[in-house]
Amino acid sequence: MTRVSTAVAGALALAACSGDAAVQAQAEEGAQRIECAIGPGAEFGVDCLVERGEADGVTVLTVRHPDGGFRRFEQMAGGRGLSAFDGADPVEQELTGELLEVSVAGDRYRFPARPQQGGDAGE
Repeated sequence: MTRVSTAVAGALALAACSGDAAVQAQAEEGAQRIECAIGPGAEFGVDCLVERGEADGVTVLTVRHPDGGFRRFEQMAGGRGLSAFDGADPVEQELTGELLEVSVAGDRYRFPARPQQGGDAGE
């Protein structure tokens, strides 16, 4: 019985891996790579993919992790940063030059950003 269970588990794992590769390949089309550090204490690497889309009339950025996980952010009006699109974890962010670093629940992301020149921050 153990051999059968192990064989079935192995086959499911292979099927899951091949499915993940197909999803990853689809995600890479039209996506942008960014630096991310997934999990507390992780080092940054150019490992995450960002897809841009719309939902409920707002711009949504879907960040895909290398392990298959993902996180979604809403682009705030007037280019004021990002907020969590779904999920209850608070978003912390810091703009340094042309880089917006966002932290959520131990995961960190670095998005390219263009600081606004002039204008009202409340626009």
